[in-house]
This record gives sequence, structure tokens and C-alpha cells, in this order.
Amino acid sequence: MEIEINRRDFMKRAGGGILAASTAGMTARSYARIVGANDRIRLGQLGCGGRSEGHVHMTHMASNHTPVETVAVCDIWSLARDRRAAQVKRAFNNDPQTFKYSEEMLARNDIDGVMIATGDFQHAKLLVDVVRAGKDCYVEKPFANVLAEAKEARDVTKASKQIVQVGTQHRSQPYPLAVRDIVRSGRIGEIVHIEQEWNTNEERWRWLKWDTGSSRDMLIDKDKQWNEWLDRPSQLREEDTDWNRWLLGKPYRAFDPHVYLEFRLYKDFSSGIFDQWLSHGSDLVHLWTDESYPMSAVANGGVFVWQDRRENPDTVVTAVTYPKGFLYTYKTTFGNSYRSFSRIQGRDGTIINYGGEGASLFVVTNEGNRQELDPEDTPPLYTQVPVDGPPNDKAEVVHVEGVPPDSRGPSDDDLGHMLNWLESMRDRKQPNATVDNGFSHAIVCIMSAQSYWGGKRLYWDPQREEVMDQPVAQRA
Repeated sequence: MEIEINRRDFMKRAGGGILAASTAGMTARSYARIVGANDRIRLGQLGCGGRSEGHVHMTHMASNHTPVETVAVCDIWSLARDRRAAQVKRAFNNDPQTFKYSEEMLARNDIDGVMIATGDFQHAKLLVDVVRAGKDCYVEKPFANVLAEAKEARDVTKASKQIVQVGTQHRSQPYPLAVRDIVRSGRIGEIVHIEQEWNTNEERWRWLKWDTGSSRDMLIDKDKQWNEWLDRPSQLREEDTDWNRWLLGKPYRAFDPHVYLEFRLYKDFSSGIFDQWLSHGSDLVHLWTDESYPMSAVANGGVFVWQDRRENPDTVVTAVTYPKGFLYTYKTTFGNSYRSFSRIQGRDGTIINYGGEGASLFVVTNEGNRQELDPEDTPPLYTQVPVDGPPNDKAEVVHVEGVPPDSRGPSDDDLGHMLNWLESMRDRKQPNATVDNGFSHAIVCIMSAQSYWGGKRLYWDPQREEVMDQPVAQRA
């Protein structure tokens, strides 16, 4: 069976008319109602690595629905800067201005918005610079991985008139929003546990396509001779960038192209799985439950699979509690890719998602409700792996009209999220993923990373907005 959600009603309830553009497109008439719809939005790209390629792609897709173009690219590495400028030339048939330093690009008066796709540790600081320069901003996740920087970025943005969209694109996608509505409806009762397990079986983030001295297949054939591969010459030369500027206030260390290009593996610059995937996972939890901050977090794991000098773990689990009284557990391994999933357990039923981060195949069922006390005492007895469970549990696939569900979900280059930001810029309204949403996921990621490295359960004080090592009394 399927839960059919009428597309028009869904868009109206979701408050995101722009969302429809992700699959159906927007008409000229619909944009005529938007103030300034005929004015071309001019964007600059800050950071020209792999994710920036997606940002230019999203901008190009959006240009088929509304007047927008990329007019400038900025990166301290000359090769990355030139590659992104070439992509812009192909996409928009114009030669963007190129800048080595962000302050040069931000000084341009004809740039309306900036898309940040830099290292995790640079997001919050650069967002502050963009907002203070009077530009709107699309900033990738994680929002921040240092608490003081998260606070400053949030506060500076909220004190400004700028429109900032955080790159947690699932807030603009129909299936996560449909699940939020099901949870809000009370269909599965009070939430007691949300679990996510998103796995892969690869040496994640050790590979950057512009810096492979030898191909990934060649390395596997050589039985992972890591020392030989890691010591290979890099396309990134120190004289072609500004290492001190890239560090952006971090303690000085000798130039290392692996740290620069594969920063997600090094703890001074990223928390790896926490920053990259838990940011999305926890943001979905906040979307589904209308929660804003955790009560506590504890994490464990290690480098169990990829002994390649990485510092951040390749296998982690974190457990987070929330004020509404439920547990959230998140787990990832890079050593086995078996059946990633998300599961929302309520007192009266369960919602299951098949697939990893972003997957859109959800099933809602009464299975697990308070009448089914114990699987050993409650029929039926399974003699094969169940798909939908027993008929009495009435398992139904969640289906948004016009958007087929699947276990892979949409691309990271989400047109709906991009168009939502552009519409918000035109209307001067808050987008789907605000800096408050970004701050919320940053808290979870920061606490989990600190717990992992410190080996201790940590607590959040919402009044002081500080991470504590002792339980915090919750005020009514």
C-alpha cells in the first residue's frame, strides 16, 4: 500500500512553493509575482574544490527557471580557480572574474550572493566575512565545527539583513518534509528512538579527482601500499597557493598537500564523519521532531579499516538525547556498505527509510506499537525476512505525488534547495535551512567530536550555550 500525498496540498503545507521547481519547473507567470524577478542575480563562488563544481551546476540548472548566473570565482589555489572558471565559461558562456583572495571578490558591488564551498573549518569564518560585506550567502555544511565560530556566524547573520541558506538540502526535499508531517500528525505516537546507519566500503575522502598521482584502481592492484601513494608528488604545489591563508588561524604546521586537499581526514580541520554525515543526519532529526538542541552526546569508534595515516575515525557511533525524551543514535563504518537505513520509532508505530543519506524510500507501519509487547510473544513468527511485516501492521510506502521514491534519493546538487535560496533572496524572507538550523546541527557535531576525542559523555547548556562535562538541569 502507499500513503498518497497530494503534491499541491503538500507544497502548500510545506510552505515551499519553490520546492515544486525541483521536479516540475517554474513558469514565467509564477515568477512574475516575485518582486524583482526580472533582475538577474549575480553570484560568486568562494572555494573552487569539488563541492564548488556542484554549486556551479546548481546555478546553471537554476538559470533555466530564474535569471541567475555565476560571475566570479575565488580560490587561493590557482589550479582550482582556473578549473572552476572554465566550468563557468562552459555553463554560462561568459568569462568570470577570478580572485585569489575573498576580500577582493567581496569588494565587488555587483555581486548579490556568494556560495561557500571551502574546508569545513573555514565555513563559519568566511560566512561572517560574506555577511559583513553585505552579500547573501549559501554556505555548505557543517555550519561550523568550533562553537565560538558557530555563535559568531549565527549572531552576525541574524543581526544583518542578509539571506543565508545552509547547504542541508534535505530541508527542501519533499520526502523528508512529508515524514515531518506524518510525525507531527501523531500517526506513530510519541517518538522514543531515532536510529540512522549510513555505511560505505571505501577509503572515503582520501581521493580527490584532481590530485590522483595514480588512479584508485592502480592503488588497489598494488595492495594498498599507502606510504608509497601518500608520498607521491602532488599537483598542489606550495608556490601555487597561500598555505598560511588556508590555515585561517589554525596552528601553523608545515605545508602538506594531503591535509590541504583531504582535510576531512585530519582532526584540526574537520571531524570527518561527524562534520560530513552527522550534520545531515542530525538536521533531519531536528526537522522531523522540531527539536533545536540536544541534552547530551557520547561517541565512540576508531580507525579500524583504512590504515592510511588518517586521524579521523573510519567507524563511529554516537548517541544523543533530546529534551522531548528520545534517543538518537547514529552509526557509520567505511568497511562494510550493507543496507544503510534510518528508523523513527514511536510508541504507536515506526517509519523506516531504506537507503543512506538523502534516500527517499520511506515506509510507515504500525509495527512496534504498544499492543505488540515483545516479538517473542506476539505473532506472527517470521520464517523468512519480512518486507512489509504482518498485514495487521498496515505497512504503507510514503509517496509524494509526482516524485517517485527510491533508496538513493536526489543528488547533492539539489535544484529545489537552490531555487528556495534564490526566491528567498528576491523576497527577503528566511530560506528553508536557516543559520539557526545550521547552529543546531553544529552543536551535535561539535559535541560528538569532542566526546570521541575526550572519551566522555558531554552535555549542552541551552541558557549559557556551552558544552558541559556534567548534566545540566533543564529549565521549564
